[in-house]
Amino acid sequence: MTDRQPLVSIVVPSYNQGKFIGATLESILSQDYRPIEILVMDGASTDKTVDVLRQFAERHPEVTWWSEPDKGVADAVNNGLQRASGEYAGIQSSDDLYRPGAVSQAVAALEGDQDVGLVYGDAEIIDEFGTVETVAPYRLPFAPDRFLYRGTVIHQSSAFFRLALARDVGGWNPDYFCCDTDMWLRMIFRTRAQRVDKVWSAWRKHPDQRDRDARRMWEDWARMTRESPDLRRAPIRLRLAAAAGRRLMAIDYNPSQSRWFRTRQIALALLTYPPSIAAVPPALLPPGVDIVRRGFRRLFFEPPGAQ
Repeated sequence: MTDRQPLVSIVVPSYNQGKFIGATLESILSQDYRPIEILVMDGASTDKTVDVLRQFAERHPEVTWWSEPDKGVADAVNNGLQRASGEYAGIQSSDDLYRPGAVSQAVAALEGDQDVGLVYGDAEIIDEFGTVETVAPYRLPFAPDRFLYRGTVIHQSSAFFRLALARDVGGWNPDYFCCDTDMWLRMIFRTRAQRVDKVWSAWRKHPDQRDRDARRMWEDWARMTRESPDLRRAPIRLRLAAAAGRRLMAIDYNPSQSRWFRTRQIALALLTYPPSIAAVPPALLPPGVDIVRRGFRRLFFEPPGAQ
């Protein structure tokens, strides 16, 4: 990192997460990086959120907040991105956390390569009480085809980007439920993305979270990859990777749990784009096929010494 310390803007969309948002703000304020600004875009919460925001803003000049009715999370994020002043930015949900060092490591990655406009780390999964359950499994290095067949996932809670890039691609599109993923899809056709092998966030699972609507997430991924004008113009390899990704996404998010359904989706994905075998959970592969999968991952994706 150079002597010049660029400002980092963290946009926090918020609605009725008063029991979590204090921990979210603490996780940002405790970062070992400055300057930083925190813009909380609250959609007129009716719980204790506003009281928490007022207390934080009185003690920490980095925190600025607005509480007014909005048109949903995409509207909140876009308003925050327009108000932000930083060179770099992140979007953190009001119930998730940054892990120590996340911001400084992200800035170092972005400053280290001007061709990289989007960086992301891994995410822990925590429960309602903050207990770590696991690390999210999507840990292959970034490549456009891997993103499209779901071999690597860009977690919103662990992603940072150049603010100008987010504005150039239009921010979050409210027509999609998975607004963050849609923005990453537009970004990867305009910049290089990079995964950093560090845990940058904790993604909280709890009964009230927005992304528990599994079927809607699956249908949205299928729709956004079919409708993407960038993908329509992309090389056939990427279009096939996206088609395989639609099959593999269905395994995780389609409510059908029949073995026949899962086996059929895997077979069609591998026939469409064979490298997508790297994204198939080992437990879903027939005996012996996982050996092929592990060999494929080691040969093409994993650096020496990786597990």
